[in-house]
Amino acid sequence: MSQDFHLIHLQPDLKRLLPWALRQGLIPDKGQGDLGYAFHAALRAAFADLAPQPFSFRSGQGLLAYTTHAEPMRLAVAMANPEVADILGLDVTPQSPGLRIRPFPASWKLGQLLSFEVRVRPVVRKDDKELDAFLSAAQRMPDAVLSREAVYTDWLKRQFEDVADLHETRMTEFSLSTVVRRAAPQGEGARPKRPVPGPDAVFTGVLQVRDSAAFAALVARGIGRHRAFGFGMLLLKPAAATWD
Repeated sequence: MSQDFHLIHLQPDLKRLLPWALRQGLIPDKGQGDLGYAFHAALRAAFADLAPQPFSFRSGQGLLAYTTHAEPMRLAVAMANPEVADILGLDVTPQSPGLRIRPFPASWKLGQLLSFEVRVRPVVRKDDKELDAFLSAAQRMPDAVLSREAVYTDWLKRQFEDVADLHETRMTEFSLSTVVRRAAPQGEGARPKRPVPGPDAVFTGVLQVRDSAAFAALVARGIGRHRAFGFGMLLLKPAAATWD
């Protein structure tokens, strides 16, 4: 893990993001639905290959992300398209603190306890397609009485297998959300965008680090699929702290 590991914070302007994203077909259902593709596109427009992932957006808290390219990102702000800069809040204004970057731990102690929060899309691959992990379990065990939270918790624990042990894990939010993704290539030309429904869950809990290097790599990589679109960012605090 690089020592140049940082946490960034932005305060995007949703009133600017939404019409910009609608013009480009990045949001389903006339402005309703997940904003992950819109943020992904705006970050790519501002930072190109330096666009951070995973990232997490919460209304009122802004956009958080991890990066190993802190200084190049600062330089990219000066060259960002003005409209995109306003959308993401890259400059310091009365409405935005601008791009804020601070160092984040790049190494972790074996056995260290950390409180975590993570938004995930608990899906599995089946016949080269994504399937809700709960529906997959129901198909495998048609006579079982299944708990969606229990199925998703098992899915989450598998993402941490041999890396960290999870304790006090709770699903605090759940919905079936529609995201926009590009369809698989069909010959030459641009891939069309398509709406994709699926599970959208937030988990909190306490974890204990089992493999320091692997855990640092997992924090940088993120959890599960759709990490470039607002899922999978592992938000961490000392275990004694409480979430705001």
